[in-house]
Amino acid sequence: MIADTVKVPLGKVNDTAARIKRRPATKRTAAILLIITSVLMLFPFIWTALSVTKPTDVAFANPPVLTGYTPTIQPFVDLWETTYFSDYLINTVVVAVISTVVALVLGIPAAYALSRFPGYVSAILLLLALIFRSLPRFSVVLPMYEISKSLGIYDTTFALAAALVAINQPFSIWLLRNFFAEIPKELDEAAMIDGCTRLSTLRRVMIPLMKPGILTAGIFVFLFAFQEYLTALVLTDTSSKTVPVFITTQLGQTLPMLQQAGAASMLLTLPVIAIAFVAQKYLIAGLSDGSVKG
Repeated sequence: MIADTVKVPLGKVNDTAARIKRRPATKRTAAILLIITSVLMLFPFIWTALSVTKPTDVAFANPPVLTGYTPTIQPFVDLWETTYFSDYLINTVVVAVISTVVALVLGIPAAYALSRFPGYVSAILLLLALIFRSLPRFSVVLPMYEISKSLGIYDTTFALAAALVAINQPFSIWLLRNFFAEIPKELDEAAMIDGCTRLSTLRRVMIPLMKPGILTAGIFVFLFAFQEYLTALVLTDTSSKTVPVFITTQLGQTLPMLQQAGAASMLLTLPVIAIAFVAQKYLIAGLSDGSVKG
């Protein structure tokens, strides 16, 4: 038997071969660019880590000293022993947890309603939420300052948590709404045929299916609140001061205090990095699936 011969134009063969040859070069270029970008982004963090583990006279030497010194953790010890950093850290965590829980409790039913009852009202509400989220922070924080003063709750974790809920609520509603929109409405209809109300459908059917989306929204809201500076600066003074505000008070002071600010920034950043690594698949899902569908 004579095998059939398939004739392929020579030009197509050459084009395919050229594309195959270009692929490794393209991947190498992309890898190099990613490495350079990562190094540039990590450089301030690495420099801070080096500075806070050097003796004070070495940390601020000019030119910088990179070798020949004994690493120390004295700035971290001084941070805990000579400042109220532990109180500020507790305030930061408490405010982040409260604002995250309240944002989810309010955002889940709101997002469910907006995903199941589309229309002009839903579109207007979503647009208003987006506009509110896009406003300059000062235009939102300054009225909150006046309200907290008039209500007598200025410089409390409650006031700061409430403000962060208001600021981050539009984002959580948008994100949760898009996750809800991916769940087929037939599940709601089946649950209501079995006797469930809208509220019981949300509680028994939707929330269990939405656990990844809820976790994603919760992580984002927690990180936003944990690192918030401007709102905390305006709405706190001494009793409810958070770590980001404390760090700024150490800047421009003595060199040991500057090292303490670096140590505090390290302790503030490390939990964020840990959360990002542990929950990276949920964060990626929130940036890709939930934020573009619906």
